[in-house]
Amino acid sequence: MHHALEIVLTRPLTAAELRRAAHNWPLAANHDTSRLMAVAGGKTPERAAHRLRQRLTGRLPIDVITSHYPDAYGHVLLNIALPPDAHTALQHNARRAGQSPERFVREALHRALAEHADREADRLDHAVRQLLTSTTPAHLLSAVGHALTRP
Repeated sequence: MHHALEIVLTRPLTAAELRRAAHNWPLAANHDTSRLMAVAGGKTPERAAHRLRQRLTGRLPIDVITSHYPDAYGHVLLNIALPPDAHTALQHNARRAGQSPERFVREALHRALAEHADREADRLDHAVRQLLTSTTPAHLLSAVGHALTRP
């Protein structure tokens, strides 16, 4: 089974770095070579990402590897290599919470995303209320609809 994986780099690659890496694994780069696509074999996306990371870590400044397509539950794999101190702290905090490190990170990420969504909703609510002090709801709604339909 093969899996499409995206590699996010810590910095764009030079042309020579991309050529060297592509000799070891077929890669497709975006316009500024800060992200790459690869197809890797493995029974699961996790194994494919692990195999890809093992093969390319010394050749590329890899930040994150993700599965390109969501699974049946809409989830995308996130493969991050943590520094040893961060990995130890993560294991300690997960153990203290009675969770696996994967579940601990997943729940922390869900909480952070929910908090971000709440802050964004509050920010937009405040902005709309500010706009409504100088216009009517009908005019604001019309302006929003016009803005959303422009190319």
